[in-house]
Amino acid sequence: MHAIQDMQRTLRTGNPGIDGAGDMQPATCWVCKSPDVPRMMQAIGVDEFYKNKWSSLGSDIVNPIGCADCHDPETMDLHISRPALIEAFQRRGLDITKASHQEMRSLVCAQCHVEYYFKGEGKYLTFPWDKGMTMEDAERYYDEAEYYDYIHTLSRAPILKAQHPDFEISQHGIHAQRGVSCADCHMPYISEGGVKFSDHHITSPLAHMDRTCQTCHRESEEELRKNVYERQRKANEVRNQLENELAKAHLEAQFAWDKGATEKEMTPILKYIRQSQWRWDYGVASHGASFHAPQEITRILSNGLERAMQARIEIARVLARHGYTDEVPLPDVSTKEKAQKYIGLDMDGLHKNKEKFLETVVPKWVKKAKGKGLLIAAK
Repeated sequence: MHAIQDMQRTLRTGNPGIDGAGDMQPATCWVCKSPDVPRMMQAIGVDEFYKNKWSSLGSDIVNPIGCADCHDPETMDLHISRPALIEAFQRRGLDITKASHQEMRSLVCAQCHVEYYFKGEGKYLTFPWDKGMTMEDAERYYDEAEYYDYIHTLSRAPILKAQHPDFEISQHGIHAQRGVSCADCHMPYISEGGVKFSDHHITSPLAHMDRTCQTCHRESEEELRKNVYERQRKANEVRNQLENELAKAHLEAQFAWDKGATEKEMTPILKYIRQSQWRWDYGVASHGASFHAPQEITRILSNGLERAMQARIEIARVLARHGYTDEVPLPDVSTKEKAQKYIGLDMDGLHKNKEKFLETVVPKWVKKAKGKGLLIAAK
């Protein structure tokens, strides 16, 4: 319901049109937010859609996620409305049109709840599945393409930013392996007036355990809920250790650069940091990973922890070669606010400009959309 507002409000989209600011993001960012997207792709072409700037479609992408995102408007059958998933299947020699109805109850979700990136100058939405569906498969795909999302300000590591590989991780869990679909748990069946249908109030399965977990499991709600949270706590224990070591690795790498470390010395270290952050982000960016595939996510986070620690060991060796053997002095980045301040982010200024954008630019988009009769969801 709030997908469009979320896009407009997030700092990630910037404030195009405010104080001469341009776009930070391409129109590709709209892809999963609205049923207006397939309409615009049909009108201007998929390639042209991706090539546009995000703000250029602000008055065209206005309705939040709706029926047409997952259903054929004519038959109401489940269908794939976004090309990226179809193309990812095709590159692997698979035909998505042959998917069963039960498979489609997950694949309509996989249009968006996946890892992706914007390929090339055209910012073409692409799923990195060509080599397989594991975290390592995606990493190998990116490595061979020599791709990175950004260079880390402190460590100078070429970072991969994971999105939300929910579908990929879930495929490594017991529920997906036994044929349970996303909709079975997140859109459980409900009956009204003698009619059985999927509940379209998409939410956590823990909200309606009598219609989700307990259709298969005979344990009490209390016991099942405890099982879920136990898995989450154990995965978070590894995640927290990884975050601590990874943050130190970035800061110590910055210290090593300042002490005169060379590109040759730092290259293998930056590889460890890239791999560690990719594993951390692949885990934390996924929704429900500790339940969907607890063994897989613990494996991924543990591998990330090992690489962060290895990076720190190698940094210590580099520092020793440059005559520094004391403990590296680290700043206090124990909170998000402290970390933002340390790297020089002007959060007050960013929020101020965003409010100005919401008060001046967005109303113009809404007015234009209403004038074109596009704002179906308007009250």
